[in-house]
Amino acid sequence: MAALQEFVVDTAFGRLAGLRNGRAQAPKLLALHGWLDNAASYVPLAPWLDGFDLVAPDLPGHGASAHLPMAAEYTLVGAARAALAVADALGWERFHLLGHSLGGATASMIAAAVPQRVDKLLLIEALGSLSEPEERVGPRLREAFAGMAALGGKQLRVFSDIATAIKARMIANDLSEPVARLLVERGVAPARSDAGAAGFVWRSDPRLTLVSAQRMSEAQMRALIRAIDSPTCMVWADPAQSYMPDAQRRERATLLRDGELHTRAGTHHLHMEQPDIVGALFREFLSR
Repeated sequence: MAALQEFVVDTAFGRLAGLRNGRAQAPKLLALHGWLDNAASYVPLAPWLDGFDLVAPDLPGHGASAHLPMAAEYTLVGAARAALAVADALGWERFHLLGHSLGGATASMIAAAVPQRVDKLLLIEALGSLSEPEERVGPRLREAFAGMAALGGKQLRVFSDIATAIKARMIANDLSEPVARLLVERGVAPARSDAGAAGFVWRSDPRLTLVSAQRMSEAQMRALIRAIDSPTCMVWADPAQSYMPDAQRRERATLLRDGELHTRAGTHHLHMEQPDIVGALFREFLSR
């Protein structure tokens, strides 16, 4: 089994970092992590994908990758273009695509936008992105602009040690200690508190925590899903997350031209907590 190694590529989105297994001659697999996660999201799953040239970038503003300029917005379209920029920098024309949560929403958009480049699509806790009624357009814009205006005075929390940051992440995302540790160790940077004490802060861009300025309606999201041509395998945790009820995710799955849906008992990060279950499922799908 090839160990994951650091890599960096220079793109129009800045220097993007990540992890890859170095299987340069194997079939290509681009793996996109979730919101406020990073490339370490795929460390537990990597052994089951050892037959592929696995590349897991830190999306812009996450992990060790550059933050976007203040004049730029963090959007799904931007994340999709950044992921494609990584593939371009590596010289990949076609590849399999894997995504978890936000990474799965980004992967869905890529598969719909450039179907000629995506062989198979693998999704964890995602198919498309969150949607909302058109009536929310005005209130959402106001919330987004107000949040950006208030960001300048926001102070980053300084954790006294890694263990404290790990506990915070465990509580926030219902994660076990080993899984939280993987994400935290890649997701923090050394810092000092206002009192001068050494500690750690999240190195993700604080703007990622703000309300997004735009969100598609469910009708628009359904149209995007219909545009996905790639054979698709998705795995969802049971019970379902409140923001994506089981009925909605199953209804969306019926829109795919060639898709299969699996549910497994677990939590939102089931690919990290139960990599053997998810890995075996995906490896079988990719082998067909």
